[in-house]
Amino acid sequence: MNRKIILNLAISLDGFIADEDGGFDWIKGDCDISHDTEHKFDFSEFVDSVDILVMGMKAYKDCPSETLKTFSSKTIYVATHSKIESEYNNVKFISGDICDQILKLKEGEGKNVWIWGGAILADQFIKANVIDEYIIGIIPLILGKGRSLFLENNPTIRLHLYESTTQEGVVILKYSKRELL
Repeated sequence: MNRKIILNLAISLDGFIADEDGGFDWIKGDCDISHDTEHKFDFSEFVDSVDILVMGMKAYKDCPSETLKTFSSKTIYVATHSKIESEYNNVKFISGDICDQILKLKEGEGKNVWIWGGAILADQFIKANVIDEYIIGIIPLILGKGRSLFLENNPTIRLHLYESTTQEGVVILKYSKRELL
């Protein structure tokens, strides 16, 4: 199996991945199923396809402990400049060239790698152009302010939309990197 690095997260229509306090309780559909596609994005299937999660320290701190417990069978790498001990056996804190470390893990055996967030961490992978797939759920909400997904000065990355689904107003777009001609 050829491992992939996948950025999978939800954004508001105006491009935020969290509110100003790191909250994401606004990530939900509008309960209108009239435009749902027959095919649905299966989040559980996606979670089963990964065995490594990568997140920044803010995302780790904002993540409820119940959520972290649900990923106990996965290895979670948290990018941080601080030395921290984890209360979870599956959480490892890393620093330095995060992209390089994750690329080395990608070369090994196993399932896919999920770039969980936040924006500062995702930005490093975007700027290095090492994300193989982008799975973005657009929430039917204009948040107004918060933490933006895309930071400034990104390279041009051409993508190919290979799947789109709609569930209760949430549009889920799946992109792969487009090969240069």
